[in-house]
Amino acid sequence: MSVASFLIVFFFINYVRKTLDTANKNVWLDQQLVYLRHFSIALLVGQMILRDSVLIRMAWPLVLFGMVLAVFKLDFFRPVRSVSISLIPFTAVSFLSTFIQLINQDFYEQFDDYLNAARFFAFVWVFALWLNNRKQEKALENERLRREQQEQLSKVTEAQKNELEVLVAERTAELRLQKEELEKALDHLKATQNQLIHAEKMASLGELTAGIAHEIQNPLNFVNNFSEVSVELVEELREESQKETLDTELVSELLSDIEQNLQKIQHHGKRADSIVKGMLQHSRTSSGQKEAIDLNALADEYLRLAYHGLRAKDKTFNAKLVTDFDASLGKINVLPQDLGRVLLNMFTNAFYAVSERKRQQPQGYEPTVSIRTQRVQKQIEIRIRDNGTGMPEHVKQKIFQPFFTTKPSGQGTGLGLSLSYDIITKAHGGTLEVISEPDAFTEFIIRLPA
Repeated sequence: MSVASFLIVFFFINYVRKTLDTANKNVWLDQQLVYLRHFSIALLVGQMILRDSVLIRMAWPLVLFGMVLAVFKLDFFRPVRSVSISLIPFTAVSFLSTFIQLINQDFYEQFDDYLNAARFFAFVWVFALWLNNRKQEKALENERLRREQQEQLSKVTEAQKNELEVLVAERTAELRLQKEELEKALDHLKATQNQLIHAEKMASLGELTAGIAHEIQNPLNFVNNFSEVSVELVEELREESQKETLDTELVSELLSDIEQNLQKIQHHGKRADSIVKGMLQHSRTSSGQKEAIDLNALADEYLRLAYHGLRAKDKTFNAKLVTDFDASLGKINVLPQDLGRVLLNMFTNAFYAVSERKRQQPQGYEPTVSIRTQRVQKQIEIRIRDNGTGMPEHVKQKIFQPFFTTKPSGQGTGLGLSLSYDIITKAHGGTLEVISEPDAFTEFIIRLPA
């Protein structure tokens, strides 16, 4: 009986200390429980040494009874009362058995087997209830954790919902602002077109405006398409946010799609803005002040404008564009508007030449226009080459004369190359020359001071 009593007392003390966290919440009581545990060890040792000690035999039921009484008397022990109930049968049987043994040894020996069986079942009952209570505590703890997780998830979901609503509102405002800016850019572009009064600009007005319209249509189409898709994504996100259970994976995917669309809208909006600025620069009268510009970017811009200008007139026309830009050029000081007019004029002439040769030689011919920039000693060299109709020697001698043109009547003024020559040689202090072979190629070489 002493071993069973010791085990019950020992485990019950440890259970109470752990469950109630007495080491932190009630230091004095924790110290008393430690003393009681030491006392139970001393009782067990005393029982083993003094087997017939009446005092020790009576001590175990009294310890058990005192523990149960303390649990039901003190409110601090309320959380462990349900487990303490399991001690009552074992305490009662132990007390009764010891009492009978003290007052009537013969009667005790006659019913000893029954009393031992009762103590055994009471002992099993204690640990069975403890195990069951432990299982219930774990279940309650799991339920508590689950509820805390649900509450936390609800808070996070609500915060995400509010954040998404703010983000959607911001993105919608940005889209609206970008749309307004694009509309203003289009209005500005229409206004600048009225300022094209220069003779050379009037000669190439058709190619220029067609190229710009084609160039700006692409980013505008992208902006409109991605804006429509973004509106649909926002609506889908709003519907998802109104659901009781928010699909965070879907929300993350929708936000990622919206972000990508906005990046593309921003990219193409900037592209349209750069085209408008290029148009403005081309339309302005030169101020005579040189500016540091990226020559490669300027040449590439006017190459595409000239190409799309011709394609606007002839949808069947295609040409191979070859660029070989020297990345080490850096920025050079030039008159951007004037140099842009020169490049546009030469590209337009090059595409006209290859289109004419394609019309004369439809089979086995690939129209090609190339541009190459490089630094040669103390000069910047620009070479514009085409594999078009070429020029005979007598044409090359007159090519820079005012009003001289090889184009049919009504298709050229004869001022383009003359003005280009003056801009390169007089305004920039450079040189402009041409190399050509009939039915082979034409190459204009521009050299500017570095």
